[in-house]
Amino acid sequence: MPDLPTPQDATEAALFTEYWDAVLSFADLCTSGAQTANQLATEAFAAGLREARAEGSSPVRAGRRAPRLPMIPLLLTAVRTAAAGWEADGLGHRLDPDLRLWLNSDKAARYTGPPLQRPVALRGLRDLQEADASLLWLVEVEALPLPVVARRLGLDPEVASQELEQVRALFRDRSHRAHLDTPMDAQCRSYVRLLDAVTRSSGADTPDDLSRHLATCVQCAEAAACLRLHGGGLPAALAGGVIGWGGLAYLERRRRAAEVRLGVGRPGAVAERETGDPKEDTGRGRLLRGGLLAAAVLLSMLALGVSMMPFGGSDEDRTARPDDRQPVADPSVPLPSADPSGPAPTARSTAPAASSTAIGTAAGSAGHDPDPEPQGTSSATARGSATEPRQEAACRFEYEQVNEWPDGFQATVTITTAEALTDWRVSWSFQDGQQVSQMWDARVSQRGTRVTATAADYNRSVAADGSLSFGFLASWDGTNSAPRAFTLNGSPCAAR
Repeated sequence: MPDLPTPQDATEAALFTEYWDAVLSFADLCTSGAQTANQLATEAFAAGLREARAEGSSPVRAGRRAPRLPMIPLLLTAVRTAAAGWEADGLGHRLDPDLRLWLNSDKAARYTGPPLQRPVALRGLRDLQEADASLLWLVEVEALPLPVVARRLGLDPEVASQELEQVRALFRDRSHRAHLDTPMDAQCRSYVRLLDAVTRSSGADTPDDLSRHLATCVQCAEAAACLRLHGGGLPAALAGGVIGWGGLAYLERRRRAAEVRLGVGRPGAVAERETGDPKEDTGRGRLLRGGLLAAAVLLSMLALGVSMMPFGGSDEDRTARPDDRQPVADPSVPLPSADPSGPAPTARSTAPAASSTAIGTAAGSAGHDPDPEPQGTSSATARGSATEPRQEAACRFEYEQVNEWPDGFQATVTITTAEALTDWRVSWSFQDGQQVSQMWDARVSQRGTRVTATAADYNRSVAADGSLSFGFLASWDGTNSAPRAFTLNGSPCAAR
């Protein structure tokens, strides 16, 4: 690694590679190419190490400890600082365009502004003892096995899980204190105690008024993610609150990197994850692989033989029945007229109307791409008999844009369902290329213009004739039209 600082001691030298991998991974997200990623990572790595060494050598007053991030998150914030320096120095063209938008927004200013207005996760992690903060970060964000982390930090592996639970509780306590110290308006202040109580238990129901508040208040939503230790949302809260832009993408990269380092999928991988020690292949493993290979070859030969056997009856049967495939439509039934004013064919009216709810449920349970673009109502439903009742929409949606600024906006989505739900997935399509950057009360994924929000662990169940809601932040450029084609579990929703 050229132009990098020289390790000061054996401990720092042993962890240099891991530190560098983390920094380079985040720098690659922030830049437009491998060469610029290496340049940004080198600059940030050197600056971060200088900062860590300066903090370690500075005198500390008796009875007080200077707040400091663990080494890896400290280096990652150095990447963000270096990227901001590039933008200020006219080198922004080397950075990811979305990062440039973020760096010039109020969201980036929160990480360097007044301490009491910085994200709760950042303040909570800094308030922990460095060893405790390292334990939490390495397990939750870097996705390293607990025995590996325990051995590195000098913990007893037998009690490491108990130590981790205590550290999580400490982080929750520090985050709650940080939230209380945050300047907030009267409405946010009125929900502080309720938010603390609701997030303590996995079985506690979130009141509707608190859910609506979390859908529109970013600060309280961030605090809720830090206070709720159950449900698996803590890694995302840490990564997003400490790193900022690209936190979730970095989290996914580190999970994949941990799987590669631990050899997930090869013999002995489970033992490595449990003990942290690499295991050599045994003779039994090689014998097992040889047996599996032989079985695969035998099955392939059997499949080839079966595929060459004649099926489908005699030659006479094939002559009498030249094509066993069923026609898509009965050729005796006339096709609908191209004239929209013309009458619908009566043959169509005898077919039962297809339920859009049933179609959506089947599509949602299949293993295909979730929530495809709705293709409209089927001809059987649209041209049904006049005596049949008109199919009501299974759900209704309300989209509200709460706020908008030159490069972004905040919005909420409320869905009312006619049926009780044990899980839900809401999708829609943006018309102008908007990109969701953050979502609360739901998990988000986006492919092109299609956005999918799935239920969080604490709000999966919705009563019949009840509603669910969530909020998000997104970027836009040029035009910011309202989205269209809302669906609930694959079924189209009508506007309220």
